[in-house]
Amino acid sequence: MGHKVHPTAHRLNVIYPWDSRWYARRGSYKFKLKQEVELRDYLKKKVKEAGLDSISVRRSAKEVNVILRVAKPGLIIGRGGAGIEELKKNIQKMFFAKDVQVKVQVYEVRQPSLSAAIVAYQMAQDIEKRMPFRRVLKQSIERVMKAGAKGVKVSVAGRLNGNEIARRETLSDGKIPLQTLRADVDYALHEANTIYGVIGVKVWIYKGEVFGQKDKFDQETNNK
Repeated sequence: MGHKVHPTAHRLNVIYPWDSRWYARRGSYKFKLKQEVELRDYLKKKVKEAGLDSISVRRSAKEVNVILRVAKPGLIIGRGGAGIEELKKNIQKMFFAKDVQVKVQVYEVRQPSLSAAIVAYQMAQDIEKRMPFRRVLKQSIERVMKAGAKGVKVSVAGRLNGNEIARRETLSDGKIPLQTLRADVDYALHEANTIYGVIGVKVWIYKGEVFGQKDKFDQETNNK
């Protein structure tokens, strides 16, 4: 029987660092972990229209730095920075004490078609609009390969086209070396809520090999 492992977790501390970076004393770990899970759930709902790729939370004793990678940063920043200031105030009010300084940084994803999270979200949106799922799969693969990916695999599962029996359909192009630790494989799972039920969307994108570590939240790497 095959053993399925999350592609990112499989490569942690090999080519990927942790997205969350903070230290907790004994007794405060559970509280801080719950706080971050709730913060991430809030941000995923709040900024999903901007094309959210990933979230990083870095905190010290009196400071929390939230970094967002999105396809459309203008939707978050707003006119004159009003949007990001409002987001910062909401995060401060809902999750942290007044003596904790909250910072929010927004990075732009230069190639959204190479982001598994953004591609999966777009596919889910198209399925919710009742587009034929095979067309959604084919268009997504073409878009990703044109952006320069070396391989892509997309999968949808559920009551496809409203059929009574749920099934899974998968299409792929190029290669996806899931066992190679130096392979840069981006993975995402999203759900499409249709009138027939929930349809799961999975995306794997292979971008090539990485020698050393790759931190997508470094500003210098992000600006390349």
